[in-house]
Amino acid sequence: MPPGPAQTPLADAQKDYNAGRYSRVVDALTREVQSSRDDASLHFLLGQSLYQLGEFQRAITVLERAVQLAPKDSAYHDWLGKSYGRKAEGSMFLTAMGWARKTHKEFEIAVQLNPNNFEAQRDLIRYEMNAPGIVDGGDGKALKHIEDLEKLDNLEGQLASGEFLATKKEMEKADAVFQKILESKTDRIGVYFEVADYYRDRPNAEKMSEAISAAEKIDPDDRRLKYYRGVAIVLDGKRPNQAELLLKSYLATVPNNSDVPPHASAREWLGRLYEGQRRYSEAAQEYRLSLALDSHNKSVEEALKRVEKR
Repeated sequence: MPPGPAQTPLADAQKDYNAGRYSRVVDALTREVQSSRDDASLHFLLGQSLYQLGEFQRAITVLERAVQLAPKDSAYHDWLGKSYGRKAEGSMFLTAMGWARKTHKEFEIAVQLNPNNFEAQRDLIRYEMNAPGIVDGGDGKALKHIEDLEKLDNLEGQLASGEFLATKKEMEKADAVFQKILESKTDRIGVYFEVADYYRDRPNAEKMSEAISAAEKIDPDDRRLKYYRGVAIVLDGKRPNQAELLLKSYLATVPNNSDVPPHASAREWLGRLYEGQRRYSEAAQEYRLSLALDSHNKSVEEALKRVEKR
């Protein structure tokens, strides 16, 4: 049987990216862009990989080049905005303000270029509902964009509205929105995972399990289910051994990236599980691992201090 066509460097790198081999992508594409300086798609995938590795300054440099090469691509602007945002999070106040304004600008451009880029729409809304007016945020702007999004896609608009209400601590209204979404019978599995996130944080094990069951009907093999099943069991307080197996399997088999529940969260929930079982040293270890991945999580910091006193 004759060999098939050779894979392109971009196709090979995309496979590695999908498998979570981000360092391998960076090694390959850093070399490749030297000989293909005007290939926007190579720069974009390299920038995404650097972002997943937490190398935000390098990601910015590469993604700025991708945007320069393809200024009309909505996704490129959105990812550049994400990178600016993460850079802002780690900067001192005055510097952070500059990065924040750049973040907002890129999200706005991404939405203007393609209003159907719902990821960019949600990024813009999240920015505006969390950022102060001095850096182009504000509830009024967020609500206007939520209204615009609802006209394009009612379900996406409802998700944004529910998230807004929860962020503003209007929990009864948020409950009503997410209940309506839960009853929508949509075939979009990601919708149910977002609903599950809401009920995880509420916390409401019963409703979270309803959302997981709806997701399972769409794709019982989705890799995110291990995380959500494990967390729901921890919340429920039953079958702790199963929760431990699910969360450990998730950590071992699902690459840590921005498209799935973060490993920092899985570590935190393992810590909660162990703390509930009075396995304090193991809980402390999981909390430390969680903080190594997400050093800004105050609740995990408090949990670590709590178990270290035991």
